[in-house]
Amino acid sequence: MTDAFLPFDELLETVEQRRFDRPPAVVANAHVTGLGVARALAAHDVPVIALDRSGDGVAPRSDAVTLAGEVTYPLDDSDGFREDVERLADALDHEPVAFGCMDEWALAFAEEEPAGVRLPFADYEIIDGVLDKYALYERAERLGVPYPETHFLDETAPADAADALSFPFVVKPARKREFEEAVGTNVLEVADEAEFMDIVELAAEEGMRIMAQEKVTKAAGEDHSFASYVRPDDGDTLGVVGNARVRYPTGYGTSCVVDRVDEPVIEERATTMLEDADYYGISESEFVYDTDREEYVLLDINTRPWKWIGMPVAAGANLPMAAYADAVGTETVHTGPLDTRWVYLADYLRLNFEDPSFDDVLAPSEWETLLSGEFRSGQGLTTGVYLPSDPGPAYALLETEFAEREYYCAC
Repeated sequence: MTDAFLPFDELLETVEQRRFDRPPAVVANAHVTGLGVARALAAHDVPVIALDRSGDGVAPRSDAVTLAGEVTYPLDDSDGFREDVERLADALDHEPVAFGCMDEWALAFAEEEPAGVRLPFADYEIIDGVLDKYALYERAERLGVPYPETHFLDETAPADAADALSFPFVVKPARKREFEEAVGTNVLEVADEAEFMDIVELAAEEGMRIMAQEKVTKAAGEDHSFASYVRPDDGDTLGVVGNARVRYPTGYGTSCVVDRVDEPVIEERATTMLEDADYYGISESEFVYDTDREEYVLLDINTRPWKWIGMPVAAGANLPMAAYADAVGTETVHTGPLDTRWVYLADYLRLNFEDPSFDDVLAPSEWETLLSGEFRSGQGLTTGVYLPSDPGPAYALLETEFAEREYYCAC
């Protein structure tokens, strides 16, 4: 475990004094997703350097993190970000492997291409063509992959879009991270014309491209994602399908219970999209089941690790380690697919306490296994953040709650 989250100059000085027997992984940002990546790599003795713009994330407290420190935030200063990472790489005795754990970090690594850093994912133009929802849905249309009815508001007048959809519907950005910074969420449901025009005007002021999209009649508990790593040389894919049984908040919230399942149509549609884009690297392709259409529709593809990255790892498909191994020219063994349930207890407990009508999906034996810590010695259950043998991140999360300070990461 790192002793502290260091200012950049102190981090650089510390790195210059360290020697690693293999290339370290540079993981940014350093919150829930970064922690999942760090633990996946540390299980194979890969040293991890966690980077972020603040020390309030949970990852720096983990035994899986060797060093943690500040770096220039790419949305504030992309050149400064590149320069910091290049100075860090130059101080190391091996070229590090970069893992961007939110869109802005993944895009910054890809766009800036810092010298001396190995990037285990496709180049910026390819990533941008997947993350940008205008391009994503245009590709889905061409390939016949179902997606919600969508009207791009730089092509369709807002009034025409509203007439076509009827309220309520959702507004999404082409690029969600900037939207999150301005609005506080990456999906906004609008109930009437006044709410719709407010967000249209804000987007115009901020220079953000947005779209109006139907509110899909989703089957509760049937959100599915293909979690995968595509190799750069031959396109071979390692992956599993996850079923987000529970989200918090319900509806548009993040996953807090995810099960490994068999759902071939999800894998087929996701693979079709990724192959057409020539994408390689880690990704999550998100689908929901539309009860009106009676089929799965594509919502998003994240070209990076995500909050429940620990589920495929526990299911025998260690996606971060696969990416690392290809980047440094080694091999690793995968044992999946194994039946696995991933739980993020912080959100799941909130949901149980706040919603008396919610039915607990965890069996008593699962609660006992979680509370005893025995889940780490068996198969079938894993967690995000909470881990008795690595308690620092859970305590960091409690500190955040007690201090009533919010961490900016959406995960």
